[in-house]
Amino acid sequence: MSRLLSAGYSRLWKNKVFWLEMGAVLVYAVVFMLNGCRQAAANGGIGYSLDQFYFHFAVSVGLFGAIFTSLFIGTEYSDGTIRNKFVIGHSRAAVYLSNLLVSGSAMLLMAGVWMLAALIGVPFLGFWKTGAANLLLYLLIAVLFMAALTALFALVGMNVSGKAASAVASLLLALGLLLAAGMLFSSLSQPEMTSGVTVTADGMSMTDPMPNPSYVGGMRREVYTFLMDALPTGQGLLMANLSVERPLRMLAASAGVAAAATVGGIFLFRRKDLK
Repeated sequence: MSRLLSAGYSRLWKNKVFWLEMGAVLVYAVVFMLNGCRQAAANGGIGYSLDQFYFHFAVSVGLFGAIFTSLFIGTEYSDGTIRNKFVIGHSRAAVYLSNLLVSGSAMLLMAGVWMLAALIGVPFLGFWKTGAANLLLYLLIAVLFMAALTALFALVGMNVSGKAASAVASLLLALGLLLAAGMLFSSLSQPEMTSGVTVTADGMSMTDPMPNPSYVGGMRREVYTFLMDALPTGQGLLMANLSVERPLRMLAASAGVAAAATVGGIFLFRRKDLK
């Protein structure tokens, strides 16, 4: 296993896609944070803080991870190196886990680049207002939901032989998860009552608040809330909007998704025909 990891990290440092994505994350972070600083300056800095922008990467990290993991693992199939690992005696589980760990490390490094580059906003927005304990909690949630995403992308990458097919499948998975989280977040953000302000030709008039037909309540709200906390992309949206309310459930869900995807991926990979 140690030899597989050593070879995997050696390949990572030479991987062009990895460095391209690292550069893209760096530029993305700087541009996004400077735009946030511009917004804050335009409004006199009132109501703005570093926290509002710092965790935005949690929303899009899955897309970066999907592209990298699928292409990184797919290269092993296209180059034929994955069969060579079996020839010299490595087990399928060890090969699977080594690729999973290297891919997860790459995603963590990309997130680290964002977090360091995003500090460019400190002179304009100040430091975090959420507090050290909440900051560490957010970072822990981020690490675990990135582990869950990596496990899902590794499941696809290790069991879909073609590099192009793997990349498409992983991107569709990432986009599907992000779309599902966005729809859940939008539904849960609907107020229970509509505004009591009515705009007419004569101006605005006050009316009694009315029930919002789009509001999600009852058992359906409980289900939506659970799914939002359980989906890695849902956790990313909650982090970006500073709306984390059930951290223990989120951590447990990420650990469960990562474990299930890894066990399932290894099970399928052991039965995969590698011709």
